Amino acid sequence: MAGRNHLREIHLARAPLPGHPALIEDHRARGGLHRLPMPHPALIEEHIDTQHREIQSLLLDNQRLAATHVALKQELAAAQQDLRHLSAAAADVKAERDAHVREVYERSLKMEAEVRSMDALDAELAQVRADVHKLTAVRQELAVKLQAIDGDLVMAGSELEQLPAIRAEIETMRHEIQRGRAAVEYEKKTHSNNLEQDQAMEKNMISMAREIEKLQAELANAEKRARAAAAAVATPSAGYAASYGNPEMGYGRSSYPDPYAMHQVQGGADPGPQYGSGVVPHGPYDMQRTHVHR
Repeated sequence: MAGRNHLREIHLARAPLPGHPALIEDHRARGGLHRLPMPHPALIEEHIDTQHREIQSLLLDNQRLAATHVALKQELAAAQQDLRHLSAAAADVKAERDAHVREVYERSLKMEAEVRSMDALDAELAQVRADVHKLTAVRQELAVKLQAIDGDLVMAGSELEQLPAIRAEIETMRHEIQRGRAAVEYEKKTHSNNLEQDQAMEKNMISMAREIEKLQAELANAEKRARAAAAAVATPSAGYAASYGNPEMGYGRSSYPDPYAMHQVQGGADPGPQYGSGVVPHGPYDMQRTHVHR
């Protein structure tokens, strides 16, 4: 009974048990007009025994589950330990395999390097042989050149005896070159002086041509004035002749000569002494004018 009560206390502490239907109905009927009668104690005891048996079966199931859980935990720990051992073994195997692979790779690299070095040695040997052939050919060429140089030395020794005469010729040519340079410099200076003189003469010719143009213009004006004055003197005034019937008695004609007209006639007849030794002809002027415009 003590054990039963203990189990009952544990069961009640964990989860509340559902009430008996009679008790539930009695509890519901308390608030009514009349209450139902209490159930029989035998029914209550039977219900309690049923719950006790259920609790016992649940406890047995719980124990079996706990044992199974413990066994599974032990198996899991063993499996984890085996897994750790297998992982360590796999790591060791992998390390050994990596070391072996690394060793094989290093050996292959060394062998490749040796093969390359052998190829390089073969190429170098071929290059050395080619260089030997080239040096042999160069040696033969140098021997031929040495013989030619010996011949040139003999000829140079013979020419060395003629060195004073050659030096004298060189000095003579140097003096001639200096004289030629001096002559060229003199010609340059003369040419520059002549060029300056030509430019000055050209400027003088231009100024003379301008003066001649001015003189010809003045000469033409003087001739025009002289002709006008001569026409005025020779022809009487028509108005006065009609008035008096005698053209000689008109006031338009003067018995005194016009000094201005005479001056114009004289200037138009011979203006050359005022500006030079005579009138310049038109032919040379036209040539000079054409030269000036150019």
